[in-house]
Amino acid sequence: MDYVLMGIGAVFGGPELFSLAGIGIPAAPAMLFLGLLTGIAVGATPGLAGPMAMAVSLPILISIFGVRPDALLPVFGFLIGIMKGATVGGAVPAVLFNIPGTPDAFMTTLDGYPMTRRGMPRRALKIAHLSSVTGDTLSDIALFVCAPFLAVLVERFLDLPEKTALILLSLTFIAAVMGSSVGKGLIAIGLGMLAAMVATGQDFHPRLTLRIEALGQGFPMVSAVLGILILGEIFWTLDDHWRGRVSRDTAQTADAGPDGLRKGDVKRILPHVLRSSLIGTVIGALPGVGSTLAATLGYTWGRKVHARRKTPEQADFGEGAPEGIAATEAANSAVSGANLIPVLSLGIPGNAAAVFLILAADSIGGFNPGPGVFTFSHPQINPELVVAFGIFTLMALGNLLNWTIGGAFMRCMGIMSRVPIRYLLPVVLLVTLTAIYVQDPRLGALWTAFGFGVLGYLFRCLRIPHLPFVIAFILAGSLENAARQAFSATGGDPFFLFSSWVSTAFMLMAIATVFLAGRAPGEGRG
Repeated sequence: MDYVLMGIGAVFGGPELFSLAGIGIPAAPAMLFLGLLTGIAVGATPGLAGPMAMAVSLPILISIFGVRPDALLPVFGFLIGIMKGATVGGAVPAVLFNIPGTPDAFMTTLDGYPMTRRGMPRRALKIAHLSSVTGDTLSDIALFVCAPFLAVLVERFLDLPEKTALILLSLTFIAAVMGSSVGKGLIAIGLGMLAAMVATGQDFHPRLTLRIEALGQGFPMVSAVLGILILGEIFWTLDDHWRGRVSRDTAQTADAGPDGLRKGDVKRILPHVLRSSLIGTVIGALPGVGSTLAATLGYTWGRKVHARRKTPEQADFGEGAPEGIAATEAANSAVSGANLIPVLSLGIPGNAAAVFLILAADSIGGFNPGPGVFTFSHPQINPELVVAFGIFTLMALGNLLNWTIGGAFMRCMGIMSRVPIRYLLPVVLLVTLTAIYVQDPRLGALWTAFGFGVLGYLFRCLRIPHLPFVIAFILAGSLENAARQAFSATGGDPFFLFSSWVSTAFMLMAIATVFLAGRAPGEGRG
């Protein structure tokens, strides 16, 4: 309880952002509020996404707050606000214009847009907001309970060989569940680890530099990550529009009477919200699976239940059923909180948003996500545990803001869906390059970002998933350090990964994942 109170105190008693009528406004809650509004606006804008906004914001935030320890919570607050807001905002263009603002909102178009055509856009948006925030809240509760418990288990029962095997299992699982094939996922993992090993390691001279002086410092993490995720997506989206593969539809609405929540709506959607929240939480806790699968499973399961129980006057899924919106939005929103379970307890990012949270912690310092975070030390205070409970406080406060003002701001953001993407993307490109230069004022950092952007574009053209590349790039250092330490601790045993039944089980699961988790081609663009 002491750490909980210290975490709350770190959020509300941290550095002041500004003063209002002589009252100091703490930076962390204020940045959370600004991040939430930014995230809703970004989610409501087709072609943009929460991770893109997080990527652009991170270097700018670091330049504003610096790299001192008290900058952690304000930066995390803004990023968490974007993460929560973008999930809610993605439903706006899906409902109003049949355009998913985020990839996970695609299933929302199936029932949201038919409701708009029948003259009920406000009702559809309110159901989407209610379902989304409920799923997010329940997922956060699971995070608060599971992350410390899992971290304590890992720290108590897993030694160096087991931790090395666990990272390998996570990487193979991510390779297996992302993209169009396991093989392409493994290629992305291998290339990510290869890029991370350039000019690193414990050798007396930089490795893998090919005697090129520019590679002597390795690839800057910010340039590489933003290049693959953001520049690659910008190049790919511009290519989409240049080839004419993207179109927009305009709704022709009918008059269905008063628009808004109706009596009995909450009771109708509640079972679907709870079921999909559970699905999203379980899916989100698995690294690399993603909210799109959660939304699909929630919608599919909800459709089967609805088909058995619906009354004759109720619409079917795909024809404007409120239950369809609820099932989709609750599932994809429940992923966001659960995705931080492997981040905080194991230090393993499960999606792009988690990547930028880890990148923020790595850039600022003072917080190293992993099992060591939840070490209750006495009488000394564990500052990382205080930060962790500060993060929990920010997430709870973000849910409160989402419940109160998120819905009203969300319904105002329909205008963002009308902004042509050809105007938005050049602005995003300019801001991204500016953000990279702010953090690393070298021309080489910009060239690195462009190079990884081209690589990200090629990945998308070849249907190679790009997120496994980024996760492997981030985890390569941790994997190498754990493997070196485990090798030394076991007396130079080359089979240290099979030195205990736990590590052996992890390795067998990794091998089984590669061979058994084959996926049908054409499931996505990676």
